Amino acid sequence: MIGTWDVVVIDCPEPLSLARFYEELLPMRVVEQEDDWVMLASGPDARPLLAFQKVDGDYTPPQWPGQDVPQQMHIDVLVDDLDAAEQAVLALGATKTGSDKDTFRVYLDPAGHPFCLINPSD
Repeated sequence: MIGTWDVVVIDCPEPLSLARFYEELLPMRVVEQEDDWVMLASGPDARPLLAFQKVDGDYTPPQWPGQDVPQQMHIDVLVDDLDAAEQAVLALGATKTGSDKDTFRVYLDPAGHPFCLINPSD
């Protein structure tokens, strides 16, 4: 092993706004905030972190599922009830992609990054 997972960094046009979306989606809170950088963690010294970095200039979101602008990363979020979780993320500003399977569903966060709600037991 060379190292351990520390941070996933997501490029976006408005770091605090996107961090607030993920604060509602995941059991994480803002632990560091600057104009162009925001980090979330599940506790004061917890790892891994989820960070949001401001993109200078024009931001081009991923075009999932196409590959003209590849997704580059995504987060899987384990949930107990796909239907209830779907209603909650849509209310937060997520967009449904229509890519529903028995055990997962794909959405776009407010900046266009794909993420999945998963329930492997369904």
